[in-house]
Amino acid sequence: MYPEITVTELGEKLKSDEKFILLDVRELSELEHAKITDSRLEVTPMSRLAREGIKALSEVVQSQEIPVYILCHHGSRSVQVTMWLAQQGYKNVVNISGGINEYARKVDSSVGFY
Repeated sequence: MYPEITVTELGEKLKSDEKFILLDVRELSELEHAKITDSRLEVTPMSRLAREGIKALSEVVQSQEIPVYILCHHGSRSVQVTMWLAQQGYKNVVNISGGINEYARKVDSSVGFY
């Protein structure tokens, strides 16, 4: 099993001053349709992770010092990345259930749909 939060919980975290990384693993073309704007957002497409492994991640994520909340379109890629990172020894990785699609439906429709 893997840790998970709801999009509502993500919405609350985005309103806070909490230190974390919001890791969006969608492809760059998907960001044109829907994107959360936040200084804690980092984009590392799953295809890049598949090619480069851990080296594709920023130093902040690699340091494992703060929580990393993982986001994709519907939640299936983020589950895969969350489980993969946990297998690599990461303890602070959390899937966002439902992805940006559910976030747009339940929390903030201004991020967009596709």
